[in-house]
Order: sequence, then structure tokens, then C-alpha cells
Amino acid sequence: MLEYFIIFFYLLISLLISGVLLFLSYLLVYQNPDFEKLSAYECGFQPFEEARTKFDIRYYLLAILFLVFDLEIMFMFPWCIAISKIGFFGFWVLSIFLFILTLGFFYEWFKGALEWD
Repeated sequence: MLEYFIIFFYLLISLLISGVLLFLSYLLVYQNPDFEKLSAYECGFQPFEEARTKFDIRYYLLAILFLVFDLEIMFMFPWCIAISKIGFFGFWVLSIFLFILTLGFFYEWFKGALEWD
């Protein structure tokens, strides 16, 4: 149960910090809403055009890259909880996993997948 308590405590603290920051942003920042700020924002292109216009595939590619890296990082949470039980072998398995993740990141970076024109 201690493992679940740690995750619950982490979630509770993150929600508390997020709520406090959101409340402080409304309390301390001067609010000046206008039409542009209140309009819908859709992936960087103008939302006032026709709905059937073509747009760049890079929006999808960038979203997929973020999803892949988020899912791979998510595998680290159980590893952090179970590091004392999996021992030396588990440490090296995740080290190899992180090395492959880093190689993939650098490959995408050098190929220009993270660049925006």
C-alpha cells in the first residue's frame, strides 16, 4: 500500500500546486479579454477559414512524437517505485531503455523533426 500512497501523495501535491498557481494567475494578472484571445485556437492555422482546407502534416508528426516520448517516460514511474526489488539487472535494463530513448531523440532532432518553419 505504501507504493500507492506515494503515487497518491504525488498526485495530490501536483493538483494542489496547479490549483494554487491557477488561482494566483487570476488574482494577480490584469484580465483584458478581447475577441482574439477568446477565439478558438487550432494547431497554429487561422480558425476563421473553411473547415475543409488542407494543412501541414507536421502538426500530426509533432503530436505523435510527443505522445511517443510521453509514453516512454511513463514507463519510468513503475521502475522508480520498484527499483529496490528489481536490483542491479532492472537498473541496467532501464539504463539501456533510456539510452535508446536518447538516441531516438537525437535522431529526430538531427533530422529536423522538431524544427518549425
